[in-house]
Amino acid sequence: MSVSRRTVARSVRALGVVSASAALAIGVAGNAAACNITEFSAEAECVGGKGVITVTDKDPAGVPATITVFLQDKQIGEQVVKGTREGTTITFEEDWKPNAEYRIHVNAKPYVDEDIKPNLVTPATACTTEEEEPPAEEEPTPTPSESSSTPAEEPGTPAPSPSPSESESTVPADTSNNAPSPAGESNLAETGANSNTGLIVGVAAALVAVGGGAVFFGMRRRGANSQS
Repeated sequence: MSVSRRTVARSVRALGVVSASAALAIGVAGNAAACNITEFSAEAECVGGKGVITVTDKDPAGVPATITVFLQDKQIGEQVVKGTREGTTITFEEDWKPNAEYRIHVNAKPYVDEDIKPNLVTPATACTTEEEEPPAEEEPTPTPSESSSTPAEEPGTPAPSPSPSESESTVPADTSNNAPSPAGESNLAETGANSNTGLIVGVAAALVAVGGGAVFFGMRRRGANSQS
């Protein structure tokens, strides 16, 4: 049985269409399984009271992708992630502000080179930091009683000078002048003739003796003249 040329041509044509369709389907499936922007997601979270941004890659093919985070065209950080079917998460430490908008760019050549849509908007409430322990309360200082307390001095009033002690303020009495004088010398002591009394008495006795001798010799000479 011979096969006509027309039948062979139809068979070859049909086989080519099937092969092309299969190759196209395999290529599309391969591209879809390799990497896709929909496999990436980003969130703003709080860890230990501080803000962070996390990016998760759920790429079963595990194509390495470079993740770059921007805030108002300012680069915050850049990391490389290799996804898995369950998802691989990377963390960017960023103390974000409430309602801030971040742009997350994914570059997984030759499959993805675009931003995650929509942009990441942080929550309206900021992360709360851990409260510091309040300082220990100081014990109140006991107030002294009224009997032992010293009245407060008015501002501007000079402090009273300490009073001199009795030994400094009191002049010791002159005990030498107040001692009683011996009998017979009190009048002389009051007139100031303390040590010159003996000298005066001796001079007076000498003058009396000289005067008496002169009188005696004068009377004797007068008697001798009267006898002659």
